[in-house]
Amino acid sequence: MLHEILLSLSGHPSPLLRNDFSESKAQAVLSPPERELLRTARHISDLHCKLISRTTQISASHTSVVCRAVSTATKSDHLAAFQRKILEVEGSILRKDAALVGAYDIVPLTAVMGEFSGWTRRLEWLWELAQFMLSDEKAPPCRAADLINKLRNELQTGYADIEQTALSLVRAAEAAWLKQISAWVLYGRIPVFGGNDFFIREDESDEQGYSINYDLLPSYVTPYTANSMLFIGTSLNRVRARSSVVPGDSDLRHLSSQLRELSNLTFPLSGPMLSRAITSIRLTLSRTTLQKLLPLTRVLEILQLLRDFFLIGRGEFAMALTQQADEKVRSRWRRADNLAYEKRDGFGTIVVKEGEVAAALNRTWAVLGAMQGEHAEEDEELELARDLLRLNLPKTKTSSPTKAKVDAGRRVSDKIVATPFRNLLFSVPVILTLQIPSPLDLFLSTSDLDTYTAINSYLLSIRRAHLRLTDLWKITSLRRHHPAPPRPPYSSTRGGIAKTRTLRERYSARSSVMRSPWSTSSAAIFFLAETEAYLQVEVVEGIWEHFHNWVMGSDERVGQRSSASSLDGPQPRTRRELDVGSPGRETAELPQHTTASQPDHRPKLVARQHDPQTLSTAHRLYLRALTQRLLLTRTSFTDPLYALLIHIDHLVALIHRLDGIWTSIDLEADEGVVDAFSNLEAEEKDVLASLRDVEAKVKRGVEDATGALRSLSMDSAFLAELEGDGDGFDAAEDESAEAGSYGDEAGIYRPRRVGGVDRLLMKLDFGGWFDTDAAGYDAIGDGVF
Repeated sequence: MLHEILLSLSGHPSPLLRNDFSESKAQAVLSPPERELLRTARHISDLHCKLISRTTQISASHTSVVCRAVSTATKSDHLAAFQRKILEVEGSILRKDAALVGAYDIVPLTAVMGEFSGWTRRLEWLWELAQFMLSDEKAPPCRAADLINKLRNELQTGYADIEQTALSLVRAAEAAWLKQISAWVLYGRIPVFGGNDFFIREDESDEQGYSINYDLLPSYVTPYTANSMLFIGTSLNRVRARSSVVPGDSDLRHLSSQLRELSNLTFPLSGPMLSRAITSIRLTLSRTTLQKLLPLTRVLEILQLLRDFFLIGRGEFAMALTQQADEKVRSRWRRADNLAYEKRDGFGTIVVKEGEVAAALNRTWAVLGAMQGEHAEEDEELELARDLLRLNLPKTKTSSPTKAKVDAGRRVSDKIVATPFRNLLFSVPVILTLQIPSPLDLFLSTSDLDTYTAINSYLLSIRRAHLRLTDLWKITSLRRHHPAPPRPPYSSTRGGIAKTRTLRERYSARSSVMRSPWSTSSAAIFFLAETEAYLQVEVVEGIWEHFHNWVMGSDERVGQRSSASSLDGPQPRTRRELDVGSPGRETAELPQHTTASQPDHRPKLVARQHDPQTLSTAHRLYLRALTQRLLLTRTSFTDPLYALLIHIDHLVALIHRLDGIWTSIDLEADEGVVDAFSNLEAEEKDVLASLRDVEAKVKRGVEDATGALRSLSMDSAFLAELEGDGDGFDAAEDESAEAGSYGDEAGIYRPRRVGGVDRLLMKLDFGGWFDTDAAGYDAIGDGVF
């Protein structure tokens, strides 16, 4: 009987233990304690048999390499240990060990089953784990991340035997998972077998060609560590694709050091230790191979281009683009007016098309080249911008729900408001984009470009409204007495005196009519000028100087530039000026732009190369701080501002229309040129009525925008966001801190706290400027003229 029990426990089904002992004869032969002991033996035997079958099935057919490794470890370690225990008990019986064999060679069943008392709980736990790994066919297959998380949670059960069993299986699971990681971070290859269970997978819709499935990450792997792994493997694939970068002996030595870095990890894996090892591998890769692929010169070159053209660092670019866009829109309307009514196809003759938008940008480059004159060839940044920048109509992109769920809240562009500032330049949605060159996409992503595009549309719309209002003062016939009274001797005659009196009465009447539009335009110009100066000088220039200083690795803080330097735009620069260091050097001095008569007393700045991922994280922090300080995350301000810009466009259009009507009236009265198809007096009356309505809307728009700023200055949530306590900002700062604390020699980037809505409000305190009485308008009119 004992031999039958031991055979059954070792995995051979036995009819002795399969009997339920419910018949009367069995009850008469066996006592109740013996029946309970046999039931326990049957339970252990069943668990052992099912575990053998299930682990064999998992090891042979499961899609996850980690699950196969755990199943194999279960069978080769724990079930083999149980087999050895059976042989040990059998050997003790055959040797007549006193611990099991009593007097008269009697072997108590209680003593035999007592030897297996510690295995019941372990086998039950292993069976639950096997069921977890190989569930029902209708359920999704077990994934490596879920299995590792479950095993790590089982370490906290409180049972010593379960803890030891779980610890051994955790080592097997994490060892198999780390082998997959090694293939990716050392060679840039996704595992051939079990790739569906790997958290990095090929994604053609992603700009890098690979994406992360965060659901397949174990709990101890932080998103920053996962992004570091993604960056390492993507960079290795990028290096392999470039034939100019060939690995040498030094790269092989670094590969062995990276392999030792992974082999020194202990199980169970610790999140900080794994992150430290991955960061060390990333920094080593950046200092050796990536420094040849992405030198500091190219990074500074593209950052300066983004600053000058997307953030309106070059004021002449914004001015030229605005002029070309207005000219294109006016030409479309003139063409539509010249067509016969029956030939007009709705708005088809008015709406600007893709080719015309691109042509406007090409003419802008021509204007900028003409402005440079003989120095145009030296401005290599302008040539680079001509090659990379594109102005086109945006195309709607549909992203998969899974990808949108993963990236939600991680992109800076998701926080930007949906106010359509891009509609103001051409009256249709138009965006300024950039074609990212191959090495630069290691730190510059499409979402970053979306942020730059939104900021550009925002700043350019304000600059455009400012320029269009100031251009009103160029209309001579509205601003001064035009045409002038006749000169002597005709002015002394009776007809000359009557002509002079008529012209003066006409000018006085029109000057009285235009007093209110001039005052409204002057107030709107003041609001736009102060707002633009705050956004450009204090916010954009302040944050950019600090970020540029950090990229250069300088130990000195750079102060803010004067207000004129930001609005006038920088002088033409060459690539030689941006060449602050070669890839093989660790430090280099910044270029000196001084003469012998003007010695340079500025401290020498030291440039240190950042690794691309640290640079990408810092750049994302820079953009996040920029959008927050520019108030692009608050619809309470952007919506009133957008409505104000619309009303300003309407005001400018009406003033130009009124000038055209008055010119036609003067031709009819003075020269006898009569247009039989128009009623100029009725048109003048309608335009003046519309002008009064638009003036009131502009005044309310300025008041609403100023009120929105005042509300933001008292909003605790907004102030907390600016201080870095807002949602999503701390997470990004933690990622940057993690990058810096694990070996970035140039330090951690923290955006500079610049600006302040209160500073802008002090300048926008209009007082009684918008009083509705005539005295208020007269006071403003006197100041204008």
